[in-house]
Amino acid sequence: MKYIGIDIGGTNLKAGLVDETGQLLATRKMKVAGIADPAALAWTIHALSVDLCKDFGCELTDIFSIGVGCPGAVEIRGGSILYTCNLPLRNVPLRRLFHQLSDLPLYIENDANCAALAEYYVGGGRGSKRFITVTLGTGVGGGIIIDGKIYAGMRSMGAELGHTLLVLEGEHCTCGRDGCWEAYASATALIRQAKRAGEQHPESALHGREELTALDVFQAADAGDAAAQAVIDRWCVYVAAGMTDLVNSLAPEMILIGGGISRQGERILSPIREYVAEHCFGGREGAVPIIAAAKLGNEAGIIGAAAL
Repeated sequence: MKYIGIDIGGTNLKAGLVDETGQLLATRKMKVAGIADPAALAWTIHALSVDLCKDFGCELTDIFSIGVGCPGAVEIRGGSILYTCNLPLRNVPLRRLFHQLSDLPLYIENDANCAALAEYYVGGGRGSKRFITVTLGTGVGGGIIIDGKIYAGMRSMGAELGHTLLVLEGEHCTCGRDGCWEAYASATALIRQAKRAGEQHPESALHGREELTALDVFQAADAGDAAAQAVIDRWCVYVAAGMTDLVNSLAPEMILIGGGISRQGERILSPIREYVAEHCFGGREGAVPIIAAAKLGNEAGIIGAAAL
């Protein structure tokens, strides 16, 4: 049995052909900016599905279903995208638009929920009844698995962990609120913090860098840049502070960190673990969860969407 998973991110749209074991058989990627309107999004999903089948040497009729993961709020039953704060998508009847092109079943879910689902089935969350995934990318996504099921909440708007408050009247967030965890703990936030540090430290490799990535910040720190290392240290505190709130609220067995930045491994995991263990309710004697990098990396969204 073959499935197609579509992961709509804040920057890229990724698509994959997946088998029943969660194995990726073929992948495609394109910039989200190249999609002009809802009809174009439906057409793109269809075109990518056709291309993936050609890449693997099968037909679209061999596909059992298509799953789509999208940031923000979705309406699962109707197959619509209700709202995203990092993309101009509002009230998009995606399933209806797609079915003008193909009769294949299409399912839709929040992208971070898809990542959590993938980790539950074939990743680091296997065997855990209560765990959370936190995806650090353009924004901060969250997925909660309780007793093997996605916790979606009313109108599938639960687990928007990035939009919990971290700093009252703090940094402006793309959701319209000020002080969200996302505005401090996303990879986008790390880059913004690094650029500010560069302005304050002309001796730093961060100074005057208009085009900057999160990886650039880590590489600068590797080269001995004190300002870059200070930015990373503070950013880890922001990430850990938000995770401490999750521990105090839900007491999960495990928190898995996903997104490209999770490839930094123990460099970020170790200080995050220490902060959470020290600051969660009950301290080290409390409900301190396992905190680890997600196993599936950037493939989690695709695999989880296919698993829908």
